[in-house]
Amino acid sequence: MHERSSVAELAEQLRRELDRYSPGGKLPSSRALVERFRVSPVTVSRALAQLAAEGLVVTRPGAGAFRARTRAAPAPAGDTSWQEVALSADGAADLVPRSVDASGVLVSLAAPPPGVIEFNGGYLHPSLQPERAMAAALSRAGRRPGAWGRPPMEGLPELREWFARGIGGSFTAAEVLITAGGQSALTTALRALAPPGAPVLVESPTYPGMLAIARAAGLRPVPVPVDADGVKPALLADAFRASGAPAFVCQPLFQNPTGAVLAPERRGEVLRIAREAGAFVVEDDFVRRLVHEDAGPLPRPLAADDPDGVVVHVCSLTKATSPSFRVSALAARGPVLERLRAIQVVDTFFVPRPLQEAALELVGSPAWPRHLRSVSAELKARRDAMTTALGLHLPDFALPHVPSGGYHLWPRLPDGAEESALTAAALRAGVAITPGRPYFSAEPPAAHVRLSFAAVAGTGEIAEGVRRLRTACEEVLG
Repeated sequence: MHERSSVAELAEQLRRELDRYSPGGKLPSSRALVERFRVSPVTVSRALAQLAAEGLVVTRPGAGAFRARTRAAPAPAGDTSWQEVALSADGAADLVPRSVDASGVLVSLAAPPPGVIEFNGGYLHPSLQPERAMAAALSRAGRRPGAWGRPPMEGLPELREWFARGIGGSFTAAEVLITAGGQSALTTALRALAPPGAPVLVESPTYPGMLAIARAAGLRPVPVPVDADGVKPALLADAFRASGAPAFVCQPLFQNPTGAVLAPERRGEVLRIAREAGAFVVEDDFVRRLVHEDAGPLPRPLAADDPDGVVVHVCSLTKATSPSFRVSALAARGPVLERLRAIQVVDTFFVPRPLQEAALELVGSPAWPRHLRSVSAELKARRDAMTTALGLHLPDFALPHVPSGGYHLWPRLPDGAEESALTAAALRAGVAITPGRPYFSAEPPAAHVRLSFAAVAGTGEIAEGVRRLRTACEEVLG
């Protein structure tokens, strides 16, 4: 049983038994709980910590855990109805909306109910995360001299240098800022490059979290279609001319959700078109470290072939490690770098130094390349398992492109299928999927779903999830 579910189950069992003890009464020792429930000491410690956070028990070092004394009755709830007026009065005149639609982001962050197979996840399953290597790196980082001091605002020089080498070209550490995850870096980039009310060009379809960032900043996403070779240059040029947008946001490598890789002959075209428009290209290189074993050599980042500062580059360690390992880089050349730096400092000051030190320890350890090789092999096996299962159980799902990197597939649904109905039926059948509609900033050309194969426990769960999805299709499509 996974550690987290064991903690939840033990906490619930202890919660039910609290009435056996008078207020202030001592609970059994940790050793007794370990022996009784046949769990690890870590599980016992975490379960007691959870009850302590709920105010149900009190833990005293060296003495044990005790049932908390009865708390006073809670004060009557206040009246917050006045906020409805305060938060919405004259809202129509706001350039930047005060309410933010986070639904496109939450769909990949929310954990599904117990027993539901997670085809909607956006991160590696815990079994694929380098948990031991991260724990060791964090432990070593905490012992580094000055590890808990204030870091340079731009980030640790050694970490900036590591990211610069990964980008390639002639990038240097001085052109890199350390940021708290790719989402934060994209937010900083869009705020720096486009004023409220401006259009911004986006791939269609594209990552819903990026659309949410743009809209929260008061920007208007303008879609530019992609195919199996990435964004279409002729349509990109048309969109710049028609909109006057100051920036184009793209994912040239294993694009989310299509998995497309920008074709070699299009790379220079994209940079040339943006340069002639006097606009920036925001390159979200989010998944370079989740390449599949059979991918072959990868193209360089666009930023590596751009000496003129057209590209603002974003890359992150998060996808290849853990959702909580929020260390990323924002790289740019020219005056825009100072604007990016100023916005980042005002918004977040800096990324906590212990996390930066841990990142250095992790990527410098022998465990790092081993982890990447392991994930590369596992993702290929999972991708193949999902494509095979779809072909066997759901042959009407069109899958024109099978990516060689990333963590998901993007099948087109049969004609007449409704994404919302299928998503609801799938959840009833015990599998969580992501509808395609939130990936489009305008009307979609067809119905799609995104199916992640990285957030599940293994290939067996993938096969079972596709069988459950077939049950949902039979319910919806007949």
